Amino acid sequence: MLDQFLKNKTAIVTGAGQGVGQGIAISLAERGATVALLGRSLDKLKATLEIIKQAGGKSLAIRVDVKNPQDLVAAVERVVAETGGIQILVNNAQEVPLGTLLEVDETKIEAGWQSGPMASLRLMKLCYPHLIGDGVIINLASSAGMRWDMSGYGAYAAVKEAIRSISRAAACEWGPEGIRCNVIMPHAMSPGLKWWTENRPDEAAEFIASIPQRRIGECKQDIGDFVSMLCSEQSRYVNGQTIALDGGQARVS
Repeated sequence: MLDQFLKNKTAIVTGAGQGVGQGIAISLAERGATVALLGRSLDKLKATLEIIKQAGGKSLAIRVDVKNPQDLVAAVERVVAETGGIQILVNNAQEVPLGTLLEVDETKIEAGWQSGPMASLRLMKLCYPHLIGDGVIINLASSAGMRWDMSGYGAYAAVKEAIRSISRAAACEWGPEGIRCNVIMPHAMSPGLKWWTENRPDEAAEFIASIPQRRIGECKQDIGDFVSMLCSEQSRYVNGQTIALDGGQARVS
């Protein structure tokens, strides 16, 4: 039996239908949290919900387009109505704009901006009243912002670096009210990364070779379980940090 150190906590996880979001949601539920699963595909969310249910955990699935402010308002209201509050917010959902500066589609950049930093900020503000006292926010950025060669990654890195700035501001502004906000930069075998390794095998091989541990992380064991720890009382003095969960590849500054 795992330690239920998040018992009586409610968590929201966006993009919880697959990949890193799913891994985080499952881990939080294993530690006792009731997890609100948010995402665009109800079928994928139901798959995560079933995994949690089979393990004896508690969750609810809410179809949401994180780019739609009204969807976010309705989701937060439903979570509070059904669970009584919110103590943990994990902003994981992100549409990824890839391509060189001359090639990348501006509509994809806008979608990246709206699904990433804007959605994160909106949910942070909506959850803020419920997080006061002992709340935890975990936002996801990317080590793409640390690449020495940014070719093809400038737009993606830009939206992810905006999330880091918002997160640091929240840590400073809301810390006195008992709210912690941290950022993780994970490498894990999500569907997106799997697609990348299959479609850019040479680049992916070079990428993996640059990881000191020579492997890509597991969504639940390497990323989700760390997030659970970061939400725990044992991490109560960790605030305003960007933490790379990448086997030692990135040097974060």
